Amino acid sequence: MKGECLCGTVKFHIEGEIRNLYQCHCSLCRKATGASANAATFVQGSAFRWVSGERRISSFKKPSGFRSDFCSVCGSPVPNSLGDSGMIWIPAGLLDEPVESRVSVHLHTKSAAPWEEDSAGCVRLDGGPESLEALNKLL
Repeated sequence: MKGECLCGTVKFHIEGEIRNLYQCHCSLCRKATGASANAATFVQGSAFRWVSGERRISSFKKPSGFRSDFCSVCGSPVPNSLGDSGMIWIPAGLLDEPVESRVSVHLHTKSAAPWEEDSAGCVRLDGGPESLEALNKLL
C-alpha cells in the first residue's frame, strides 16, 4: 500500500493490509488536523518504509509528549514513530489505495467538538457545490 502527502513530496510504502482504523476526537488531534477527528492506523515499523521526502518532514512536540509530524512543503500530517513501541502512526487520509478496513474505535469522544455530531437532517452532496451561493441556497 502506498501513501503520500498532499503535495507528493513525502511518500511511503506499507507492506500488508490495514486491519483497523481509529478516529481520535481529542482537542489536540482536532487542532493538528483542523478536522473533527484524526483518522489513522498503526503498523509495525518493519512493515513501513519511506520512499521519498523524509528530510522534508518537520516535527512539533508538546511538553506532554504529543507529537505532530508534517510535510514542511504542504503541511499534511505524515507518519511518525510511536515512541519506543516499534509502531508507526499512519494518517488514513494519506493512503492512496482503497482501504477495506473501517473505523473500529472512536477515541476521546467525551472531548469531541459539539458541532461534530451528525444530524439526520444534514445536507449531503456527492460533490462540491457550484458556488458558495449555491451552498447557501441548500441551507
